[in-house]
Amino acid sequence: MRPALAISNYGLDYITSAGPVPVLRDISLEIAPGEVLGLVGESGSGKSSLAWALMRHLPANACEKGGSLALGDIDLQRLTAKQLTQVRGRRLGMVFQDPSTALNPTLTIGRQVTEALARHRGLRPREADALAIELLGHVELRNPAALMRRYPHEISGGEKQRVIIATAFGCKPEVILFDEPTTALDVITGARILDLFTRLRTETKVAALYISHDLAMMTRTADRVAVIKHGLVVEQAPASEIFRRPRQADTRALVAAVPRPERRLVHDRPEESVLLAANQIEVHYARRGLLRPAPPPATNAVDLTVRAGEILGLVGESGSGKSSIARALTGLARFSGDIAFAGRTLRSGDDMDRAYRRDVQIVFQHPDSSLNPRHRIGEILSRPLKLYGGNPVDVARLLEQVRLPASYASRWPHQLSGGEKQRVAIARAFAARPKLVICDEITAPLDVSVQAQIIELLLALRAETGAAYLFITHDLNLIRQIAHRIAVMRRGELVDCLPVEAFDADHVHPYTRELMAASPTPVG
Repeated sequence: MRPALAISNYGLDYITSAGPVPVLRDISLEIAPGEVLGLVGESGSGKSSLAWALMRHLPANACEKGGSLALGDIDLQRLTAKQLTQVRGRRLGMVFQDPSTALNPTLTIGRQVTEALARHRGLRPREADALAIELLGHVELRNPAALMRRYPHEISGGEKQRVIIATAFGCKPEVILFDEPTTALDVITGARILDLFTRLRTETKVAALYISHDLAMMTRTADRVAVIKHGLVVEQAPASEIFRRPRQADTRALVAAVPRPERRLVHDRPEESVLLAANQIEVHYARRGLLRPAPPPATNAVDLTVRAGEILGLVGESGSGKSSIARALTGLARFSGDIAFAGRTLRSGDDMDRAYRRDVQIVFQHPDSSLNPRHRIGEILSRPLKLYGGNPVDVARLLEQVRLPASYASRWPHQLSGGEKQRVAIARAFAARPKLVICDEITAPLDVSVQAQIIELLLALRAETGAAYLFITHDLNLIRQIAHRIAVMRRGELVDCLPVEAFDADHVHPYTRELMAASPTPVG
């Protein structure tokens, strides 16, 4: 039987001012009709470049170095631009990592779905409308007829991804490429998207290349898994075997980096003294209008304590209020209630003086947004040193503390990798010598090996400085490795706050059990 997708001895370079940079080297992969091949690797390993090569959407500086790309009986590299428009979507589909960038913000959902159906299946407008409503309902979107009239900004991230998946499957392609489709989603929404993918794949028998850095998730999704490292496929194995018997050192390193709840990384006990107590915190993002009532608060009378030296995990799906709590504790959002810290009671951001802002620091999820692109790393780190009484000459020490070379002080943020930028953001927080560091989803955009390095760094800094962490995440497996207690939020309310060892007990909240069930657990 002819493979649905065949990649043979394929190579790809990017041409830069410093010369050619090898991206893919001698890649050979085959996907049978109806099969799902998982492609796993660290950031920068070449996963997404392979997907773009298959879609024939490479940047201008790309230089293919031989090999072949075949979709069934079609040589993708020989297609003209006109022929490509007949293949993309109709025979080869793609679901992107961030659905917000895949949907046109100026067009309604219905317009975007029906245009694809009309183009790739030759349907008349009325037929496309009827099929679009049917497809949106089939991916479990509520009231699809009304959703057709909405714009992308009016629906959630999970709903957007369902629209993209419905469109991709609705065009009935032979192969669909999935490029990290759940990375931007919380664990429960991601699990629901994976369940949806599994059901649609069973119904349609479509073949798929499923790209991810989440090896644990692959055991739920793929038939086989290929591991890619620095542009080379280093191992292929059935998904059920990849955890049990990894053959190559690179695969073993990836498997070792996957968080496992039973593999605890913190064994000490925090102090009993309370460092920070948040009482009846409600976060408000909008004021009452003249013609409309005030919207409900993002958090509903939340009580939360952090003990000295403790790692407190805060988990929940998107929109549960986790980041709103972080914004309240740092004065970035208006709140009601009060915060007790160091013998003082704070009732608004105005009460947070320099001493409080020095003692309570925050590290954000996306360092690209939190690091000024116009400042060198040395300037970024010297500012908190000047602000909180440190010595600007300590920039080199801060970089070394987060295991970066002192020479990085002269670099710009865009010259660093995602993990290196996050290390700089952590160094900036610790420049103030804080007592509490709030980590807001700081490992979410990182692959598992870089995530493991960042966690190791945070634990080393805690041991060195005695700082406490409020660690916000949707990765329950990770937080069960490092936290002393875990607080669970749902729809603005705190539904659980338990010692980590109690999370296997039967008395946890039903929502906590749902979170645990949605977290992909390594097999083997």
